[in-house]
Order: sequence, then structure tokens, then C-alpha cells
Amino acid sequence: MEGLVGSRIIPIRASYRRHYSAFLPTFSLHLRKNLNQVQVWMMERPKSLDPIAASIQPLEPSTSGHIDNKQPSKEVLEQWRSADAVCFDVDSTVCVDEGIDELAEFCGAGKAVAEWTARAMGGSVPFEEALSARLSLFKPSLSQVQDYLDKRPPRISPDIEELVKKLKFRNTDVYLISGGFRQMINPVASILGIPQENIFANQLLFGSSGEFLGFDAKEPTSRSGGKATAVQQIRKVKGYKALVMIGDGATDLEARKPGGADLFICYAGVQLREPVAAKADWLVFNFTDLINALE
Repeated sequence: MEGLVGSRIIPIRASYRRHYSAFLPTFSLHLRKNLNQVQVWMMERPKSLDPIAASIQPLEPSTSGHIDNKQPSKEVLEQWRSADAVCFDVDSTVCVDEGIDELAEFCGAGKAVAEWTARAMGGSVPFEEALSARLSLFKPSLSQVQDYLDKRPPRISPDIEELVKKLKFRNTDVYLISGGFRQMINPVASILGIPQENIFANQLLFGSSGEFLGFDAKEPTSRSGGKATAVQQIRKVKGYKALVMIGDGATDLEARKPGGADLFICYAGVQLREPVAAKADWLVFNFTDLINALE
């Protein structure tokens, strides 16, 4: 969940086309009240949303400190194989970039917003404060978001599609839990075949003329500890016996708590955050390791 520091990205256009609306109505497992502001749920389908399979050279599996969780214990492997639900972070995990940073760069405020993202994902400032501050720097309009989606297809991480297919084949439910925005995550979910109701993310709000109004503060992922709340909510409603959280940031690590995730796997194929990696149950630099461990 941050910029692509230390990684080289070579975009490759996929040889297939998928059709979907990036702004389909979404329904989470939690109840939501109507807002006074106008929420944009349906929009004109972006014209070119071919997914891009990003070929990246992952970060080298080495750290400046001593982290001894690169090889999973027998207990961790058993938990991974027995999981009946897996929750993925999106930015810098399922995708190779930070969605809000990319949107800000598209709107001309990339550098300033990226600095705030680094602070938020490192856990140095409350997430809700960082989210509000970042959006206030460029206040994206409805037309800008639509234009961005039209011109910037999702860039998904290598082997994530195969991993999700493998999990689904094993009847493991898959969720996307993100501090990013549904408008940008819906296309990713469509590529991976993840149902809209399995997305927990933030919602941009626009006025009747398409002007930026803010974001839905009622979404649990709009604040610090929100991912943990979402995971606990999922588990309570669905009654899963074993649940795994996969991500790269401090907000993902928070999801491992009583009533939440049993296991936290730190994915560092895009961005390595050593304080987070050091506390993970398993540190991986590619999704192939997770696929092979399911064999």
C-alpha cells in the first residue's frame, strides 16, 4: 500500500477483454444508513478498461534487520491450508500501485498525496486524518474519476489471479478489504471474479453536478482500525472457523486480533515495510509461494 519504491514495473496489455461497470451498486455485510449527500453508484462504463497484467521485478527477499518468518512454521501452513476465508488488501498487494496516489497524480497532485500515503501506511498518523488530507489536496470530481478509470486500467500483481482461482477452487471465500475507493476497486474485483458484496472499501461522494463532496465516513475502512472491524464483521456474520488476512501495511496487520484474522501474511512483493513484516506470521515476496503451499 504505497508507491512502488524499489520495484521496476513493465506494463503488459493482457490478451483478453472483460466488460463491467466500475460503478455498480455495492452492498457490504454491514447495514448502512442513507446519507444526505448524493452518492454516485451508477456511472457510464469507462471506454477502455482492459486489465493490465503487470510484470514486475519483486523486491529482493532480504531486509536490513533480522526477520525469521520467511519460512512458514508447520502451524502457519496448516492455518493457511485450512482457511475458509481469505481477505486481501488491494493497493500494493492485489494491485501493484496505490490507487489514491495514482488518481492524485492523474489530477496533478501526485507528490504531495504520496507523502501522506507513506505516513498513513506506516502507521504514523491516524488513517482517517490522512485520507481526508489527501483528498483535500486535489478534490477529484466525478468526471476526473471517470476519465481516470477510462484511461488507467487496473494493474494487478503477478500470479494473484491464479491464487484467487486456486482459493475459489478449494471453496475458500475471497474478500477485498481496502482503504481505497470502491469506484477503483470494483473493476479489480471483476477481473478476479470476486462478488461486489465481498468488497469492503471507501466510497467517494459527489454532488448533483459531479463536484467532489468527500467520502462516506460510515464505512469502517475510512478510519484507523477499520480493516480489523471489517474482518470481525465478516467473521461474525459468516461464522468462518479460520480466516487469513494478506496485505503489506500497518492497517492490514491490525486485522489479526481476537474475533478477526487468525493469520496475517505480509506480502512484500511491491513494498516492504519492515516493522509490519517483522510482526507477520509469514512474510512472502510473491504469490507463487502461497499457491505452492496449497498443493
